[in-house]
Amino acid sequence: MGPTRITGWHVALIFGSAFAVIIGVNITLAVKAVSTFPGLETKNSYVASQTFERDRQAQEALGWTVGARIDGLRLEVAIDDDIGPVVPEITAATLGRATHVGEDMTPVFRHNGARFVAEVPELAPGNWNLRLQARAADGTEFRQRIVLKVAR
Repeated sequence: MGPTRITGWHVALIFGSAFAVIIGVNITLAVKAVSTFPGLETKNSYVASQTFERDRQAQEALGWTVGARIDGLRLEVAIDDDIGPVVPEITAATLGRATHVGEDMTPVFRHNGARFVAEVPELAPGNWNLRLQARAADGTEFRQRIVLKVAR
């Protein structure tokens, strides 16, 4: 049997197949991006913007610094001011990925005298976000997103 000739139809099929794969991958990625990421930080950005500056100033006046870390199967959150540990009421907390809501969880915190602690399942490596909302003793609302890096 002799050498196989590549004809124009073969070249057209090769190019067509390559473009079909590229288009298929792009469509798959676009559908996944739209279906897994809610894209919302607030339901109505105009309403949120009306009090943003006042809320930010009140939150900064608290002088809190927040640190979080994963220690095995425990999520630890320390909230301090210039005197020491602060124990506010945690009104909401969500631990999840930045890119999708499929792994979001709501940790249940208890205070151990020095920091807040919550049991969490083993987290996959990568970046995680803790979206924390708390209320100070004077009623000031506190909101912060803390980035956690989980390594293996």
